[in-house]
Amino acid sequence: MRNLALKLMYVGTAYHGWQVQKNAVSVAETLERALAWVVGHPVKCTGAGRTDAGVHAEVYVANFRTTSSIPCDRLPLAVNTRLPDDIVVCKATQVPDSFNAIGSCRKKEYTYRIYNSRLGNAFLVNRAWFYPRRLDETVMAQAAAHFVGTHDFAAVRSVGTETKSTVRTVHYFEVTRSGDLIECRVCADGFLYNMVRAMVGTCVYAAEGKFSPDSIPAILAGRCRTAAGPTVPPGGLYMTRLWYDEDIL
Repeated sequence: MRNLALKLMYVGTAYHGWQVQKNAVSVAETLERALAWVVGHPVKCTGAGRTDAGVHAEVYVANFRTTSSIPCDRLPLAVNTRLPDDIVVCKATQVPDSFNAIGSCRKKEYTYRIYNSRLGNAFLVNRAWFYPRRLDETVMAQAAAHFVGTHDFAAVRSVGTETKSTVRTVHYFEVTRSGDLIECRVCADGFLYNMVRAMVGTCVYAAEGKFSPDSIPAILAGRCRTAAGPTVPPGGLYMTRLWYDEDIL
C-alpha cells in the first residue's frame, strides 16, 4: 500500500469547498471519483485544509493510499483525463506512511484579491472582490500589521467549525496594490473558519474610517465577532502556498 501526495490546483467557483458534502458537489468528491477510476479501487483523500465554497487554490496538497502500481509521473496525466477542467493535478509523489496533508503542513498562505476600481472587470468575476469605493492600501497595511503574532483570533472567526483553541500564530499579513488590484497575503500556522476573509474585512473597515488601524489589538482582545469587520465574499480568496518538510511541491 503506497501513500501518495498530490499537488493540485483548482478554481472553486463550481464547488461547495474542498470537503465532501452530502448534498453538494465538492472538490474532494470530484477528485476521489477520478482517482478511483484510475487506480481501480475506492479512494479517500486527506486535504491540506478545508477551503470554503467558492474559494480557489493555486496550490493545494492531498494524500491518499493505493494498491495501484501506476508510476507517480504518469498518475497526474491519467487522473486529469477524468477531471473537469477547473481541477488539475500537477504532481504525484510517494511519501512516508506517516505523511498527512493537513497534519504534516507546517504553515499556509492565503491571498485575498480585491479589484478596487470604479468600474468592474468581467474577467475577474468570482476571481476578485469588486469594490468600487477607493481603498487606501496603506491604511489596510497598517491594520494588517496588528494581526501579526500569536493572538486569540476569536473576533475574526465565523461559527461553524469547532476547534480546541482559537489561538493562532500569523507570520505575516501584507497588503499591496498593483494598479486596481489589491492583494492581501497572509501566512499562519493555521486558520479558523472564515478567519482570512474576516481579517480582510476588518482591514477594509479601517480603510473606510470605521475604526482606526490601532483599534485592532483591542478588537482581538475583546473576542467579539461583531466588533470586527465583515466576512468578505469567497471568490477573491486563494490558497497560494504550503510548507512541508517533504519535497512534494
